[in-house]
Amino acid sequence: MKIYRAYAKVNVFLKITGKRDNYHEIISRFMRVDSLYDELCFSPKTKDGFEIIGEFSCETQQNTIYKAYVALREAVESESLDKLMDSYAIEVKKSIPAFAGLGGGSSDAATYLKMCNEVLHLGLSKNELAQIGLKVGADVPFFIYGYDSANVSGIGEIVEEFKEDILDFEVYTPKVEISTPKVYISYRENFYSPIDGFEIQELKNKTSLEVLESMSADEANDLFKPALQEYSELKNHYKHGYYFSGSGSSFFRLAI
Repeated sequence: MKIYRAYAKVNVFLKITGKRDNYHEIISRFMRVDSLYDELCFSPKTKDGFEIIGEFSCETQQNTIYKAYVALREAVESESLDKLMDSYAIEVKKSIPAFAGLGGGSSDAATYLKMCNEVLHLGLSKNELAQIGLKVGADVPFFIYGYDSANVSGIGEIVEEFKEDILDFEVYTPKVEISTPKVYISYRENFYSPIDGFEIQELKNKTSLEVLESMSADEANDLFKPALQEYSELKNHYKHGYYFSGSGSSFFRLAI
């Protein structure tokens, strides 16, 4: 069976630009991490029902891959999709840590959608797949497009490729399971200070290397301070020169 890679990402910067209902709007630079990925493939089933083979702590119905299947099924109403999942399980070799700000669940969901599109010859464009993926999670469209680097805005649905050389990162993930909603609530209640349009444009035009050379960890990521407030043990893991990805708990720096 063909093996598909679901790559991790880091947020080189992540700034809040405003609110939309219960969501926060962002501007962020996502960059793919080529050295860190999960591996997915279709595999013979071992039991009835939708089956995911792999080390996951959540129930199948809570898994982003299952949610991607539900979203795809609603979008295409394909008998061939049902037949595929009646015959095969999705086997996942996990390398991307969960609750880590590296987009592992979103990348798995995006990869599953692309696998089904390819194997079943559904003919869905990347834009169509991204719209389906957005129902699963805000980060999924980035992984659908497969860019090396992109400016991501709105609540994650606007993905604009940023042409630059991909960087090589060292990623360090302490064993601290972080709740993204909890960090965002803390940001809204204690740190809310959205950046303006001029700052947004300035950041969008900077290369990732320029950002990392000119900003500190808390300057680059608005969620770093609320994460530290809610999860004080993170302070024991922070090392000078590292940056914070997403809502955490992963730290990263340029590989030396």
